[in-house]
Amino acid sequence: MSAVSMVPRPVVRLPAATVVGAAVITLWAVVALLWPHLVPYAPDTQRPQDRFLPPGGEHWLGTDQFGRDVFSRTLAGARPVLEVAPAATALAVLAGTVLGLVTGGVGGLLDDVVMRIVDAVMVFPAIIAAVLFAALLGRSTPVLVLVVAAALTTLVTRSVRAATLVEREKPYVEAARLRGEPLWSLLGREILPNVRATVYVEATSRLGDAVFAAATLSFLGLGQPPGSPEWGATVADNRVWLHNAPWTVLSPALAIVSLVVGVALVADTSRRAAGDAA
Repeated sequence: MSAVSMVPRPVVRLPAATVVGAAVITLWAVVALLWPHLVPYAPDTQRPQDRFLPPGGEHWLGTDQFGRDVFSRTLAGARPVLEVAPAATALAVLAGTVLGLVTGGVGGLLDDVVMRIVDAVMVFPAIIAAVLFAALLGRSTPVLVLVVAAALTTLVTRSVRAATLVEREKPYVEAARLRGEPLWSLLGREILPNVRATVYVEATSRLGDAVFAAATLSFLGLGQPPGSPEWGATVADNRVWLHNAPWTVLSPALAIVSLVVGVALVADTSRRAAGDAA
């Protein structure tokens, strides 16, 4: 056996917070996929005689004003959130990465025009934009994805552009220019691999933002329709009963918080790793 093969490989140990965050995300992803097989009651089944039952043996998280099982509705509400947030995040990261690479790599007038548009979009309140989109296109999941993605694209664009501006001044980019590489090759083959850490950090960070944004828009009535088990919509439907039956609000609210915090824990590790790599 050679001396090289006897050298033990380093063991990668993830921080405990990252493991917890990943476990929470995985848990809700599994729930979103399998909730029909996990719920003890149909989430839309109304039992007026059982309205506002407190948490107990038959209804673990109690019932709401229509006698619907809160535990079942909380599990069912994971799917609408996870249908919107990952799709919106992927769309925002894709669009923001392309815009950031092109504007940062090309510079000049294109950079000035695009970044002024980005600044204008960031100043314009996202909630007002959501109302306009809903009025023009109607209330649906695709519209919600587009609204959330549009709000996040500007943030991704600015981060990727900043990283691109740093990379384009490095010697390897100048060498590629001297070799006569076309712009698409310069951006895609030279700069993009060196800003991947920034893209990954943005993807993990914006996923938490997307979860919160989707729930907020549903809370405002701009996402899922009334009566939906989606967490934001459920909080909106039951907020008037907060003092009488707080469990109807706390369960979906804590579900939102747990998923957002789980994503934030994973995102924090990715930011640290990107900083160490830099």
